[in-house]
Amino acid sequence: MIETINFENVKWVHVLNPSEEDYDFLLDTFGFHPLDIEDCRSVNQRPKIDEYDDYYFLILHFPYFDKANRFVRVKEVKIFWGKDYIVTIGRSHWVVKNLFKDMQGQQGKGEGELAELVASSDTLLYNILDRLMIETYTLILRIGSEVDAINYDIFTKNADKVIEHISITRKNVIFLNTTFKPQIRVFHQFESGGIKGYAEDMEEYWGNILDQYQKMFDMVEDYGELVVGLSKTFDSLQTNKTNEIMRVLTFISTIMLPLTVISGIYGMNVDLPLFDGHWDFIIICGIMLIIIVGFLFYFKRKRWL
Repeated sequence: MIETINFENVKWVHVLNPSEEDYDFLLDTFGFHPLDIEDCRSVNQRPKIDEYDDYYFLILHFPYFDKANRFVRVKEVKIFWGKDYIVTIGRSHWVVKNLFKDMQGQQGKGEGELAELVASSDTLLYNILDRLMIETYTLILRIGSEVDAINYDIFTKNADKVIEHISITRKNVIFLNTTFKPQIRVFHQFESGGIKGYAEDMEEYWGNILDQYQKMFDMVEDYGELVVGLSKTFDSLQTNKTNEIMRVLTFISTIMLPLTVISGIYGMNVDLPLFDGHWDFIIICGIMLIIIVGFLFYFKRKRWL
């Protein structure tokens, strides 16, 4: 389905779930390269920007949370950028669709904020990217909150929940890192002047996009290091807890060993001292108690307890 918003200096064509007829329309109307149309048909493309004589073709990746609101997924944003038009195509990120609907509702207004958003195809592209950056930044802040929650949980929650929380957060951070890394060089082309665009004085705007993206990438790397550190801390806590349990069991085994020997000796069917007297059982129990107290005193003195 093709929808179009016509502004004074630029038009925005949004193609949602394109059909073969829609692809033919784009080829005939705008003269896009067939390889770009083929890229639009396929999914899981690498981020890139292709430059032609009269337009640019961009494939960018932006993250979102799945329906379960646990794992990070990625949406491809495919954009044809010409001198007087922007074409967004495919199952774009919901931010693109919402921005298009908002502008569609304001179509016909040429004054104020809307006029600034669509002064040229460059400014329209910048505002699309800026909205996507804001949404991505919100998602990364949530990842940061998850990392903070892990920092609290490792001291308060049971091990199974903490392991699950660490695993999910680590997977999300790794996914974000692999999404951001190849896309950095794409935005560098804007800021460095490799991509000229069509409007003047846009260098600061492209630099702002790169700064936002670089900041988010640095945050993701920091969160990755924090998750690794928290994972090691959790492993150390679990190891220490296991060692404490083994120490207590060792103390118990050490104390019980001489008591077991005494009870085993007096379990034999032979004549032994303290075998027939009325107070023999109490005396033997007293000897065992003295042994227990002696061991506890010794452990305390050695500061093993």
